Amino acid sequence: VHASEIMHGKTSPVYHNDSSLFNGLPNPLQATRYHSLVINKNNLPDCFEVTAWTQTDDGSLDEIMGISHKTLPIEGVQFHPESILTEQGHALLKNFLD
Repeated sequence: VHASEIMHGKTSPVYHNDSSLFNGLPNPLQATRYHSLVINKNNLPDCFEVTAWTQTDDGSLDEIMGISHKTLPIEGVQFHPESILTEQGHALLKNFLD
């Protein structure tokens, strides 16, 4: 679905559940976003869990920024860990490779 705001080259605080991909990273971490589409949180299949998200001003989940499959080794993020503006991007990629 379309994001509430187009995010091309913008950074946002991304909160996470400290899962393996985000293990040891600051919470939130500053991440670079280049997208205009997002996952509809009401249509996320049961086999996936949300691992990272942005928050609204009141602290509730705004947009999904990371998911993982509950039984398979599948992970995905909506932001760009390889961007120079993503704090801890190299550490996140190292977690992925480990």
